[in-house]
Amino acid sequence: HPFAAVNLEPVFGAIDEYVPIIERAVAAVAHASGLPPILICHSMGGLAARAWLRSGENAHRVHHVVTIGAPHHGTWLGQFSRLPNGSQMAQGSQWLRELDRDHARQAQPPFTCWYSNCDNIVFPSSTATLAGAKNRLVAGAAHVDLAFPPRVISVTLSLLARPDRKRPRLDSNNRL
Repeated sequence: HPFAAVNLEPVFGAIDEYVPIIERAVAAVAHASGLPPILICHSMGGLAARAWLRSGENAHRVHHVVTIGAPHHGTWLGQFSRLPNGSQMAQGSQWLRELDRDHARQAQPPFTCWYSNCDNIVFPSSTATLAGAKNRLVAGAAHVDLAFPPRVISVTLSLLARPDRKRPRLDSNNRL
């Protein structure tokens, strides 16, 4: 399966600065596969994907978004950060309120949100869930470990073989 793995850089930049990185990855995978990609996002990557979704008419360009330990509603630790992205991830931050507002106003692809009751970075655990998503609890997993349980891997990879994953219509420039 074609894929693109990205680094969100600058590491301590604003989350909206990651939108072009995600755009390039989505375009590359769609071009290589001819299919709308599945975004698999760990932690802040889930917020970066949501920022990309609100940056245009992008919901139809991806088949599914899987987030793993993403602080969709912030994290308690964010209140201590003085860095742009850390402050954006503080519970109740203006950036998160605007992201939630835009998320509710626009069409969204299906979401699956994996979260843990033992996440040592994104807590309280409810902050890693989204209304309307398939929210999946992985009991006892720490933040990084949340990406590795066999159930998380198998359920996520099963999305690649879904029969409803159709080839998109391309425009005259052979783009999605």
